[in-house]
Amino acid sequence: MSTDLSIDADWSAQYIDGEWVAAGDDETIAVEDPSTREVVAEVPSATEGDVDDAYEAAAAAQEEWAEAPPAQRSAVIQQFLQALREHDEAVADLLAHEIGGSAIMGETSVQIASDHAGEAATLPRRMKGEHAESNIPGKENIVERGPKGVVTVISPWNFPLNLSARAVLPAIAAGNSVVLKPSTNSPITGGLLFAKLFEETDLPEGVLNVVTGRGSEIGDRVASHPESDVVSFTGSTSVGKHVAGLAGENLAVAAMELGGNNAHVVASDADVDRAVDAATFGSFVHQGQVCISINRHVVHEDIYDEYVEKLTKRAEELAVGSAHEPDTVVGPIIDESQRDEMLGYVEETVDAGATLETGGETADLDGVDDSLIVRPTVLSGVTNDMAAACNEHFGPIAPVIPFSDVDEAVEIANDTEYGLSGAVHAGDLSVAKEIAGRMETGNVHINDQPINDEAHVPFSGVGASGVGEYNSDAFLQEITETKWISVQHEPREYPF
Repeated sequence: MSTDLSIDADWSAQYIDGEWVAAGDDETIAVEDPSTREVVAEVPSATEGDVDDAYEAAAAAQEEWAEAPPAQRSAVIQQFLQALREHDEAVADLLAHEIGGSAIMGETSVQIASDHAGEAATLPRRMKGEHAESNIPGKENIVERGPKGVVTVISPWNFPLNLSARAVLPAIAAGNSVVLKPSTNSPITGGLLFAKLFEETDLPEGVLNVVTGRGSEIGDRVASHPESDVVSFTGSTSVGKHVAGLAGENLAVAAMELGGNNAHVVASDADVDRAVDAATFGSFVHQGQVCISINRHVVHEDIYDEYVEKLTKRAEELAVGSAHEPDTVVGPIIDESQRDEMLGYVEETVDAGATLETGGETADLDGVDDSLIVRPTVLSGVTNDMAAACNEHFGPIAPVIPFSDVDEAVEIANDTEYGLSGAVHAGDLSVAKEIAGRMETGNVHINDQPINDEAHVPFSGVGASGVGEYNSDAFLQEITETKWISVQHEPREYPF
């Protein structure tokens, strides 16, 4: 297959053991452009037999790859990074066609994926063991660290490039082989693209394998495959629980980043303009289709009206339209089911007594029937139990909830099963740090918004937001294992 990375390239084969092969039954899945609603590509609909072939290839290739010197594994990741940078514009265009990513989203995705590649390239030299003193005279304790084996990566559709990269690249760098199963909504940018980019490197055949298919048909086989030693999954909590259960049947390590319901807390002494700037980005970038986006705006009653007014104005000023227009900020939702669900939450919230300040409807596009674009939406007078607040709406929706004191703000923020990310704005940093420290979430950002990902900083969620950790040494622990070797240098005295 050529290195053409345009949407018009041939994407009709999956990647197994270094070869581009059709699905076992030659079935395909259509890829629809969310902006135009047109079919723009066809990808294979893999069978369970294809999945077995991928794991067989991964298992066969892994042992030799694990023996490759650290410099060799690092060099391959650096080659991947170079290929990604050389094709950055083509990759951003793919994201626009496949998932409706705006120019801002595409550039951000490439930047974050590049950051993960740069960090992953350092991991081979950081896989260090240790010597430990022994309680036994004359004994030497050695702890070695090595790869787990075969890592399964099941990636989501919302940020497919970087959310695949953060698992695939460290896994390969650490000496594992990988079977990558991207979302059905993003099989190219979440999966097949990686195979094409790695073909421009010196990665041995079989170390990376990509199978594309419907989760309902091959998902369980991927998650439960006996050759899998680690299962990395990003997606909804309900599906994640199922995937983790299947992984557990084989005692595979489960690294799960799941749902979120992130609070953006704004104290009475906050810089309102700065808080609204952060809120506009944190709620509306990529149409709110970000696991760590703002789901709830929790704002002190003294500045509540000002905040709602300014956020509403900013929402109405955002450029809405096709992802193929360079000025678009808010583009299409990924598909009809997601669109209808989020609009349903808005309707339920208004019916429960909230006020629709702006949005709450689709925007028409010339020549497109049944537009997937949802206008940026602001809801005031919201309580934490209303549909748009208590559910992960995953859309360009900003429910604004008032509070009267710090204790109430913390109670509102924590009144959810999720604990993924959050933000606090306050003029008094001691107050901000108090609120941040009491928020039950894996990540929280002061005087910023929740959408932050830096490859060298550990990332995790608590509660229903997942198990395991990503990034840097934290994910390295998930994809490697230790072996204790002791050497008894002197004769040992035994009790009998």
